[in-house]
Amino acid sequence: MTEQIIPAHLRSATALPVHGVVFDMDGLLLDSETLAMDALVDAGKDLGYDIPMSFCRSMIGVPADGCRKLVHEAYGVDFPMEDFFARQEVVLREYVDNGRLVLKTGVLPLLDLLDDFRIPRAIATSSSRYRTDHHLELVGLDKRFDATVTRDDVSAGKPDPEPYLKAAEKIGVEPKYCLALEDSHSGARAAHAAGIRVIVVPDLLQPADDIYEKALAIVDDLTVVRAYLKTILKAA
Repeated sequence: MTEQIIPAHLRSATALPVHGVVFDMDGLLLDSETLAMDALVDAGKDLGYDIPMSFCRSMIGVPADGCRKLVHEAYGVDFPMEDFFARQEVVLREYVDNGRLVLKTGVLPLLDLLDDFRIPRAIATSSSRYRTDHHLELVGLDKRFDATVTRDDVSAGKPDPEPYLKAAEKIGVEPKYCLALEDSHSGARAAHAAGIRVIVVPDLLQPADDIYEKALAIVDDLTVVRAYLKTILKAA
């Protein structure tokens, strides 16, 4: 594979070693955010509501309770909330089972690198346990992580730091020696609040202003992350 050019500000960010990596899942490992957004739009249509894609994207990276709050604020208390999200889950499963779920660029080479250096890794996701396990198995990643923390495993989801703190604990690495990989605003804020360095790989949303301040770097894809990690792991 062609090595990526590492941005200068990321190339110099080597003050602390990396002993563990915590990944977000949707939009970072899996090209699933587009599917989830399409499923929201289709679920709305099935229930007689024209829900714009721009509104659906406002829910990216937001925990389930937060999504429900956004929908209530936009569509009122009479909106069929449970039917809506249940229908979205059915539609999304149809998409996934029809082979539309694929890996994001650079996932496998990055995981192979972590294998080579025996770096433990975890997932911290806002998805449910069922969806997490099902999707990872479908794309062949179910054996590639030492731990997974889902929304069912925490009392507070992203942007609260609990998912990242629990993931770091599960792989036995202090937060300051972890690296988080995220695509969403709430996820980057969660990692930062947990005291974990975070690299952001934007998916459907461009980073908010505060993310530029909180992130170690904002890069195009995971191939850049791999190049960075290869450099610092070889130097350790």
